[in-house]
Amino acid sequence: MTLPYFDAEALATHLTPARAVAALEEALLGGQDPELDSPRLFAPLEAGEFLLMPAQSARYAGIKVATVAPGNPAKGHPKIQGTYLLLDRSTLTPLAAMDGAELTLIRTPAVTTLAIKHLLAIRGAASAGVVTVLGTSLQADRHIEAIHAVCGISELVVIGRRAEAADALALKWAGRGIPSRAGVAQDVATANVVVCATSSVTPVFDGRLIADNAIVAAIGSHGLDAREVDPILALRAEVVVEGVASALREAGDLIPARSAAQWKDRGLCTLSELVVGRFGPVAGKPLLYTGVGMSWEDIVVAGRAFEILHDADAKVH
Repeated sequence: MTLPYFDAEALATHLTPARAVAALEEALLGGQDPELDSPRLFAPLEAGEFLLMPAQSARYAGIKVATVAPGNPAKGHPKIQGTYLLLDRSTLTPLAAMDGAELTLIRTPAVTTLAIKHLLAIRGAASAGVVTVLGTSLQADRHIEAIHAVCGISELVVIGRRAEAADALALKWAGRGIPSRAGVAQDVATANVVVCATSSVTPVFDGRLIADNAIVAAIGSHGLDAREVDPILALRAEVVVEGVASALREAGDLIPARSAAQWKDRGLCTLSELVVGRFGPVAGKPLLYTGVGMSWEDIVVAGRAFEILHDADAKVH
């Protein structure tokens, strides 16, 4: 058996942000339950660690095998690499393999954008408006692409640790027709939507600055010892998470503000509840979405990629 392999270029070409967002939305509306996700499995290696993320959806089973090698950038290699193996759910027959790093670069902003899309609908907003992005990495860039494609951006502000990187990313999107500039942390005060896509382990802005009608998405850090937003914002905001279990295991953005038990008692709205229309936030509070990355997202997006690319290949032949 020859197993099809879909490389990064094929995924990026065919799996547009709109298609990835639609796949995730359809899965949640169709009954995909994020709470059934297995916890991520970490295994140490001499050069770093394995990250294993198994899942199943309505049609597929699959697993992402990623490696994290902190010393790789100095050697000219990516820090994170990986492969996704997609299988038929009923027979567990392998169907395809695909670039796991590119899959992650597609699904992470798609999940964030899905959350922002529905939070904007609650606000009655026609677009994302003024979007402030903290971070200048490829993940930050992909978030700008996805949010603009699905929600629309009227103005972009990029904030980074290195001024030249922020300038470069702002210039890129200005060249694509979005009024853009580099900014500073205080610029979050005038943003309609704030996206945190950093690797910071400490809060990247003062939570008191966020407007009462703003939407904040914090997706860059995961683990209870890492956070992008401070307890001030977590306590001010109405909160949406990918899944309750995953948030209580890994959402450092939330746990310093309240203990896991306190959040559980208080109740956390999930992305699934948001999408199906069961989120009724208190008026006059910021809306905070925080995500850590979940296995169900990978398999939903991988499944849609397989369907699109398999169909495209069939037409060629």
